[in-house]
Amino acid sequence: MNCDKCNSERVAFLNGKTSDMCQFRYKDIDTDGYVPQGIIIGDDGYGDYINFHYCLECGKIQGKFPISDERVEDAVKDC
Repeated sequence: MNCDKCNSERVAFLNGKTSDMCQFRYKDIDTDGYVPQGIIIGDDGYGDYINFHYCLECGKIQGKFPISDERVEDAVKDC
C-alpha cells in the first residue's frame, strides 16, 4: 500500500480494541462508548476497534477526505 498523499511505501496499520470505551469529541459532539463507524478511524462494523492506516513519511491517515459534518453526526448516532 502506498500513501494517498506522498506515495511513500512507509504506511503502517494501527488496530486496537476499546471494549465499548471510546471517547470521541468534535465541535459540540461528545460521545463515550462505541468507536464511530464511517469516518476512517474504525470501520470494522462492530464498534469495538480503532483501526486505520497512516503514513510514516508525511503523517496522513489514509482514506477518503474530506469528511463532512453530516457524516460525523451519522457516525456517532449509534455510539
